[in-house]
Amino acid sequence: MLNSQLSHLPALEPGSVWLVGAGPGDPGLLTLLAAKGLSEADVIVHDALVNEECLALARQEAVVEFAGKRGGKPSAKQRDISLRLVELARAGKRVLRLKGGDPFVFGRGGEEALTLVEHNIPFRIVPGITAGIGGLAYAGIPVTHRDINHAVTFLTGHDSSGIVPDRINWEAIGRGSPVIVMYMAMKHIAEISTRLIAAGRLPSEPVAFVCNAATGRQQVLETTLGDAPETVAASGLEPPAVVVVGEVVRLRASLDWLGALAGRRLQPDPFRRSGKVLI
Repeated sequence: MLNSQLSHLPALEPGSVWLVGAGPGDPGLLTLLAAKGLSEADVIVHDALVNEECLALARQEAVVEFAGKRGGKPSAKQRDISLRLVELARAGKRVLRLKGGDPFVFGRGGEEALTLVEHNIPFRIVPGITAGIGGLAYAGIPVTHRDINHAVTFLTGHDSSGIVPDRINWEAIGRGSPVIVMYMAMKHIAEISTRLIAAGRLPSEPVAFVCNAATGRQQVLETTLGDAPETVAASGLEPPAVVVVGEVVRLRASLDWLGALAGRRLQPDPFRRSGKVLI
């Protein structure tokens, strides 16, 4: 029924690859094009952050291959994953590479697409909702609010070698970005907090960790920049997590819509109530 309703959308053709974003977790956040691709693919190659409920939309005959990469754990090499996509496409398969979030936002989608170009494999990019926006929305935290910030910075907490990236200008970001959203930063939060405080951020600035965002396992930890390392260590929470630094975290008390559905009472807007405007 889905295919008949979406027949006007592009088809996943044999010998081609779609690089598809699955969103932060909730299968309802898949795009229509992503859902159509899942229903047509011969082979689905997915990463570790894809919710199993998204894979349930695959057609029964599809082969599902795991190609996840998780920091600190045995993982397939990126070049091998990219070449596997080439191999499958050359075999005439309709290949769907399914990635958590968006394939072009810290998802190595660009690397895989360039490998496909190198081997003359036709491909399509199907964007997804990145966890740094959608995952925070499921926690009741907006990345922008006109009474608080007119800019936001997205960054990764570790580079390809697994350490805090030196190529990030931490001082400039710390001083210039009112809201900072970090992927893959939980492991290095002590060093990152130190760098941001050294750049002028207040130790009392609010921070939130959103783990397993937009899934039934979602957990949210609110703390401050100065207390973050100790609080995270004591919490026992583990990645995957999105970390957000900035005054927008305070809005969670008013905007935790998932909590409200479960009976939590939401608070009035803390900034309007106090007359505080942070622009």
